[in-house]
This record gives sequence, structure tokens and C-alpha cells, in this order.
Amino acid sequence: MAEEKLEKINSKDFVYAVGRRKAAVARVRLYKTVKAGLLWGEEKIEKGKILVNEKPVGNYFSGGIMESFYKEPFLATNTLDKYAVTIRVMGGGLKGQLDAAMLGISRALSEIDKEKFRPILKKKGLLTRDARVRERRKVGTGGKARRKKQSPKR
Repeated sequence: MAEEKLEKINSKDFVYAVGRRKAAVARVRLYKTVKAGLLWGEEKIEKGKILVNEKPVGNYFSGGIMESFYKEPFLATNTLDKYAVTIRVMGGGLKGQLDAAMLGISRALSEIDKEKFRPILKKKGLLTRDARVRERRKVGTGGKARRKKQSPKR
């Protein structure tokens, strides 16, 4: 059992990438070749399957609008069912996690074929990290970032 686990970890059949957005971090593995019987949690890893936190992507990011977002890098590069993807997301909210996962997928795809995929993804804006984060709370503002205390009239 321990030898099988080491074999799974040491194999480089995948490309690793990280995507970030606000407080969310997504660690993406894009499998070029999938060995038979490869599991992640209780889910089987297969070509064309995307798993997020050991769940199918449709269960984690439900809804048609979210589906169009996470499929966008694959549709742009015409690689929809060519790779298996596992994503571990943590922190932030659901939208931030989705954006982080999209950036991670795009970075992994650009690593696979830099000459072919990178210009396409760059033109669509999928390789740009959205640097906007929540503004920190300042001292003396009464619990908000920019609110000032009211001054007396006289």
C-alpha cells in the first residue's frame, strides 16, 4: 500500500500549477496521461473529468454560468476532454475559488504547450492574475476600511 502511494506521488504524468484570487488558492494538477485505477479520495481520475476537492466539478461549482467559466480555458484551446484535472481549492468564497481554479487551469495548459496555447490564453486574458483584494481595516474608522467618525457640527 505504501509503495503504491509513493509510486503515485513520484510519477510526473501531470502538470502542476497554482491560481490565486482574493483569499482563494487553487492547486491544479492537469494529467496528460492517466494510469488505470488512479483514485483521488473516492473518485476515479479519468480523461475529461474535473474533480474539485474530491468532488465532481458540477457538484462543487453548480450552475450553468459557473460551468461556462471553468470550461473557458479548455474551449479556448480546444482541449475539452483531452486531460483529467484535479483541483484543491481553499480559502475565500465560491466566486474567488472559481476564478483561482480558472487561472490554475490556464497556467497548467500553457505549461503543456507554450507555443500553441499560451498566446491564445493570453489574448483571452485567462493568464492574468486579478490582483484586487479586500482592503484592510484601518484604526479609528469604526470597523470599516474607509469610514471616518462623524465630526461635531460646532
